[in-house]
Amino acid sequence: MAFVITSPCEQEKAGECVEVCPVDCIEEGKDMFYIDPDICIDCGACEAVCPVEAIFMEDEVPEGEHEYIALNRKFFQEN
Repeated sequence: MAFVITSPCEQEKAGECVEVCPVDCIEEGKDMFYIDPDICIDCGACEAVCPVEAIFMEDEVPEGEHEYIALNRKFFQEN
């Protein structure tokens, strides 16, 4: 199970998550950051520093934000 970045990151792109990730699984996209679910080690470092509270464990993504699970995965399949 991986962490997922959701809609509060759109247009915010603060970037603290990238700085603290020990496995470099977070990349910047056009409108937001994305977490590679195949590399994420579920450490939670990114979640703790996100200033807009956009990062959740995959099984804890809020209702209405579930599309971001697929968007994070798709970003890395296409790049």
